[in-house]
Amino acid sequence: MGCSYEYDVLVIGAGHAGVEAACAAARLGARTALLTTNCDTVGQMSCNPAIGGVGKAQLVREVDALGGVMARAIDATGIQYRVLNRSKGPAMHGPRAQADKKLYQMEAKRLVEETPNLDLRQETVEELLVEPLGGDGVTAPAWRVTGVRVRGDAEYRAAAVVLTTGTFLQAVMHTGEAQTTGGRAGEGTTSGISAALHRLGVVVDRFKTGTPCRLSATSIDFSQLDEQPGDPEPQPFSFLTDTIDREQMVCWITRTTPEIHDLIRANLHRAPMFTGQIESRGPRYCPSIEDKVVRFADKESHQLFLEPEGRHTREIYVNGISTSLPRDVQDAMVRMVPGLERAVIMRYGYAVEYDYCPPDQLLATLESKRSRGLFFAGQINGTTGYEEAAAQGLVAGANAALAAAGREPLVLEREDSYIGVLIDDLVTRGVDEPYRMFTSRAEHRLALRHDNADRRLTPRAARHGLAEPHRVERLAAKTAEIEATLAALAATRVQGTSLADLLKRPEFTWTHAVEAAPTLAAVSREAAVQIENDIRYAGYVALDRERIERQRKHSQRMIPEGFDYGNVRHLRAEAREQLARIRPRTFGQAGRVSGITPADLALVLVHLEGRP
Repeated sequence: MGCSYEYDVLVIGAGHAGVEAACAAARLGARTALLTTNCDTVGQMSCNPAIGGVGKAQLVREVDALGGVMARAIDATGIQYRVLNRSKGPAMHGPRAQADKKLYQMEAKRLVEETPNLDLRQETVEELLVEPLGGDGVTAPAWRVTGVRVRGDAEYRAAAVVLTTGTFLQAVMHTGEAQTTGGRAGEGTTSGISAALHRLGVVVDRFKTGTPCRLSATSIDFSQLDEQPGDPEPQPFSFLTDTIDREQMVCWITRTTPEIHDLIRANLHRAPMFTGQIESRGPRYCPSIEDKVVRFADKESHQLFLEPEGRHTREIYVNGISTSLPRDVQDAMVRMVPGLERAVIMRYGYAVEYDYCPPDQLLATLESKRSRGLFFAGQINGTTGYEEAAAQGLVAGANAALAAAGREPLVLEREDSYIGVLIDDLVTRGVDEPYRMFTSRAEHRLALRHDNADRRLTPRAARHGLAEPHRVERLAAKTAEIEATLAALAATRVQGTSLADLLKRPEFTWTHAVEAAPTLAAVSREAAVQIENDIRYAGYVALDRERIERQRKHSQRMIPEGFDYGNVRHLRAEAREQLARIRPRTFGQAGRVSGITPADLALVLVHLEGRP
């Protein structure tokens, strides 16, 4: 028998989900081990060197409000900052930052290494250790996780295990006809965990993702490209960051051409996505260039963004040309792009097929329904994106620590946060393609803005023990500033109208308010933004809250654990099967299960109330 190590929580995989999971568990006081096959790739950006964007920025700021590390890492290592969708209202704004890719990874690793209660260990997990509980795995768990076995015959024992394995489960990379095992260029794959999940009765399926080629900047003619500078005043992601004061780097824009599209069409017989070599689904909203050429045949060109991968490298990421076409086709295709006629490819694009576990097998805590103490987060749940992974990681890691300590779980609702929307979508509706967050997924997005994430979630984090004292103190000071300023705006009048009422008008801005009342110039920029947004959205948010309250009584009615849908008279077979599989906690969640109708819910309600 090899060595044995004792912990409260084990986190398997050190990508964006794993980093947040491990740090969250450790912040809650759990003795935590973060196990990764390579300690040099903690927090690695496998694909695009950027954080945030429309819908995704809300997740990053919510993770930060809950004490997470992603926002602090990008604030420390960003090389360009831009707010997307500025022409729309604040609820649609999407801050986005280009990262110095290597520095970001190093900063993420530093934050992990400096977190109390957390050990980073280089290990390859080959087996899940469990003991039987006797449940059926549907109404009650069939297993309890007790730890993992790693290569070298050592064991790690813990009350909770979080799987954040990314694209590394039985992963295969495709570049044209060539296939190699691995979840990321230059790295391997793992099969032990997939086999262990099969033995536990967990359903495992396959998804596909991809990445574009990287170019040497020394081979690019930038005079033919359009510059895309950052915003004059970079906007931080973390509520703990006051300002970002460093020189920003420029990105560039070019486009594909009809000739490139002809080349791609002529080589579709060599594209794994079209030959049957790849059978699994990829992300619809981040398609490969060959997929875009086929799906949008009427378009003569597609925009390409050339993004630096860091300050100390000349490597350029070509956003918009993800591909698994053969090397020779990639060479020819790239050199047909204006400005890239002499471009040298440093890394070729490729697609990755990998195992994931359909997330409707999880509870809202991200714990498996089949095995107590086993949590899932990130791409193993069928999502795509660093931000989506980080959000799940924080919730899974926190709940793993809370479960190990016998405490009440952290469950975020749809009206609370984008994270609540993300998790509810996953566990209630499942996925049939890699899931990506959009603002349109959030019904209450007017209230769930990125600027107010701390006011919405930091008090919740403090109650659970996730938020550091200085974060709570900072929020208290800002809240006091906002309340005092709102009172001053209501009391200050211009021609008989209060400044608070004037700010409701689109043409009246905070600058006008300061001109009318110069003392407002002392208000912090962060507080001023939230005050202006709060006032402008107040009417809409009030109506939304009324609608939520009307729905709350019915939607929050609990469905008993282990409820037998087979006993509900006249319930459709499809509805009975779906509800028994998903096991919704409330009527609100039951109503969001795919295929469930109001009539189905009415029958369940009649049965619960004992009416004939």
